[in-house]
Amino acid sequence: MWPLNGPDLNPVDYAIWGAPQQMVYRRQSFVSVDELKRAIVETWQKLPQSFIDKSVGERHRRLDCVVRRNGGHIEHVFN
Repeated sequence: MWPLNGPDLNPVDYAIWGAPQQMVYRRQSFVSVDELKRAIVETWQKLPQSFIDKSVGERHRRLDCVVRRNGGHIEHVFN
């Protein structure tokens, strides 16, 4: 059996996306969608590999927690 692909277990959802999102939106406004896209790509490229590795490493702990909760949600446990 494979676990569900929900935000509790997807590193991009529970950790990685939030960091560039905060950095991009610190800027007050964007003139165009293309400007926003460029800002997202540039910010993503600046994320340290160590941050990504740490976020992915959390997955094992989260999987264990989901098992202990019989498949229930765990967002309140980690936030």
